[in-house]
Amino acid sequence: MRRFILSAIGLCASVSLGTSVDTYIATEGPIAKAGMLANIGPDGSKSSGAYPGVVIASPSTTDPDYLYTWVRDSSLVFKALIDQYTSGEDTTLRSLIDEFVTAESNIQQVTNPSGTVSTGGLGEPKFMINETAFTGAWGRPQRDGPALRSTAIITYANWLLANNNASYVTETLWPIIKLDLDYVMNNWNQSTFDLWEEIDSSSFFTTAVQHRALREGSALATAIGQTSVVSGYDTQAANVLCFLQSYWNPTSSYITANTGGGRSGIDANTVLASIHTFDVDAGCDAVTFQPCSDVALSNLKVYADSFRSIYSINNGLTGDEAVATGRYPEDVYQGGNPWYLTTFAVAEQLYDALTGWANQGSIAVTETSLAFFQQFNSTIVTGTYPSSSTTYTSLVTAIKAFADGFIVTDATYTPSNGGLAEQFSKTNGTPVSAVDLTWSYASAVTVFARRAGQNPASWGAANLIVPSVCEPYSGPTVAVTFNVNATTVYGENIYLTGSVSALTDWSTTTALLMSSADYPIWSITVDLPADTGIQYKYIRIYNGDVTWESDPNNSITTPSGGSEILNDTWR
Repeated sequence: MRRFILSAIGLCASVSLGTSVDTYIATEGPIAKAGMLANIGPDGSKSSGAYPGVVIASPSTTDPDYLYTWVRDSSLVFKALIDQYTSGEDTTLRSLIDEFVTAESNIQQVTNPSGTVSTGGLGEPKFMINETAFTGAWGRPQRDGPALRSTAIITYANWLLANNNASYVTETLWPIIKLDLDYVMNNWNQSTFDLWEEIDSSSFFTTAVQHRALREGSALATAIGQTSVVSGYDTQAANVLCFLQSYWNPTSSYITANTGGGRSGIDANTVLASIHTFDVDAGCDAVTFQPCSDVALSNLKVYADSFRSIYSINNGLTGDEAVATGRYPEDVYQGGNPWYLTTFAVAEQLYDALTGWANQGSIAVTETSLAFFQQFNSTIVTGTYPSSSTTYTSLVTAIKAFADGFIVTDATYTPSNGGLAEQFSKTNGTPVSAVDLTWSYASAVTVFARRAGQNPASWGAANLIVPSVCEPYSGPTVAVTFNVNATTVYGENIYLTGSVSALTDWSTTTALLMSSADYPIWSITVDLPADTGIQYKYIRIYNGDVTWESDPNNSITTPSGGSEILNDTWR
């Protein structure tokens, strides 16, 4: 069994793994909870200037500046707090949750670079902490935020319904939830910047949380009599579930996190998706990539192993020992280091898996998950091992220790005050990047809860069936005419390409040829998704050579109806 010195909380001698994790949790748990609350306005000790219910990402203002509120981070943080409140663990949080609801309702209505509330603005990733728009350059839109926000508020709404407060749900919460769900329904198949805000393509994390949101939204709508939306949510949930299957890479046995970006696709995005769509009633369902499913376990091994050789602090650790993990192996942000929250996420998926096996009373080893289980039993073969078997018992014991090892890794590099930054150095483990990252604290709170057997409410993932025919959603469209003034030489043509499939997803080989009938004005009319933020560029092609116009990308938010004409000049 791995042993270590838990210097973070002042132990002077090595202790057993289980004891050391228990000791770390006993100390770090209250610190992490306090760290979350300190970053929530207006009364949090590190959230000066933040409006009530607004979550700051971090108090760090330089290298990096994180003194903003992200829809994604805020929603994940409050989902953790709402789970504590609705489970009865902390009954003091209700006023804070209501302040969050009010803050997010306000933020939904803020016109921003992604649009208005009705023209794509719900895809805006971050705002100022006084609930005004952030107008600087950024990776936008990010379509996970509305899904995560609706999931957090739906959890609160379900508890209120069960506790005889339907009027607050229908009058206050439902309008907020419906705006987000309608956005998800109408935009799930559009490109998005991923949760790391770097790649504009499709994202497994985003698709997974969008699917969950639509399922929960349909159930809530039914419960409160808002039946007019149920059919749309159900139809698109089925289509999203279909699309979700396309991320699985059977050849390499992992989930490809993003469909673009030129990277391997091995990414914490996939582990985070598994834990944030965990459903305690869904068992080891592979359709929704539940934590103990064979696809999620295979993916977890590939993901964790990808960091064994690239971080110095992982040197010397054997294949069955936990390691520090980061966002993705090609990462260079702030030097490309391990993150506290991604390392905690591995442990959380493993604890979720242990819960799944305990609930179903067996462990199934398939060809897909065989390599994962061989880490703990080199001679194991495919088959189903009931809880009464010695193989089941030995696997559970080994996997629990493996999960604990990832907490130990974070504990080893937690400073003596318990503060959790964004990252820790890949060479010596010292904290780096943003200090007191709210998401880091939230990840500690949730992993400690899962280890203790405290699980979130079910959301309806059990027994779902992927439709035999997957129908891509082609929501409302508007006609957009692109005109560009560009002089050319004989034989040279102007083409259009951009960030959505109707604009060929940035392809130069299938880019749209524009008409030169009104030369030097080149023109084309394209049907584009309504209420959607879109980026585009013009390119020249001459004798097979492609020339792009200069940066930055052109961007528009399409109207909700009618048509639009754009008049540009070649740059």
